[in-house]
Amino acid sequence: MSSKGGVVITGASTGIGSACALALDRQGFRVFAGVRNEAAGDALRERASDRLEPVMLDVVDEASITAAAEHVTGRLDGEPLRGLINNAGITVNGAMEFISLSELRRQFEVNVFGQVAVTQAFLPLLREAKGRIVITGSVCGFFTTPLLGPYSMSKHALESFADALRLELRPWGIHVSLLQPAAIATPIWQKGQDESASMIKHSKPGLLEYYAPLLEAVQKLTRNIEKTAAPPEVVAKAVLHALAARRPKARYLMGTNAYPQKLGSWLPTRLRDRLIARFVGPR
Repeated sequence: MSSKGGVVITGASTGIGSACALALDRQGFRVFAGVRNEAAGDALRERASDRLEPVMLDVVDEASITAAAEHVTGRLDGEPLRGLINNAGITVNGAMEFISLSELRRQFEVNVFGQVAVTQAFLPLLREAKGRIVITGSVCGFFTTPLLGPYSMSKHALESFADALRLELRPWGIHVSLLQPAAIATPIWQKGQDESASMIKHSKPGLLEYYAPLLEAVQKLTRNIEKTAAPPEVVAKAVLHALAARRPKARYLMGTNAYPQKLGSWLPTRLRDRLIARFVGPR
């Protein structure tokens, strides 16, 4: 089956990654959907055409990344790699005072170092085809809220990663776009709530004593935001534009409350702190 060229996407099992993989498949791209288990790949394949091929890809495993790059190169067989979508990510939350360094490292291994490693592995193919790179960041990359410090730190790092890549790859005509989604309806919300519940259940001495009101306020706010979260297809639409438009954007802002948060990031710091405190405490 003919295609518009190959596209690699990491974290394609669910949520944004799955929506993007299916949308790209429908538009005629040959999609190499990065998954970490065969069940996820089979579920994705059932909803797609023969152009979509699940590929085992763990962004924190160097051998897995190398094997995936070699596999894609062989399967393309000279066909151009039009794009790389760095989408894999996790969220680690909690009060910075009590976050373990191992959890903080895990956050960066997946969200930052994994994206760098995958990009390095596929850049030879992208340079050859003048392909494009899309990075899934977040509004948390420019707007930090309490208890999401580790996640926000990783997304702040992706802001710089995207800027550096965009400037460095300019001579080869490789466009780099950063996605900045706000509230999107994906399983990451439930995962975050489960993690918060586990954190409270196994809390370190002092956590609840100092942060119980903040934990309760943030959990309530999160549940309310989740109810109005935008569907992942809004991200898929931005990805399609980033890969196919003659002049793709450097940044794509989308999702529930994305623009208010962007405006909030421009406020004086102390004023922004007071506004955030009104919603989530402490007062």
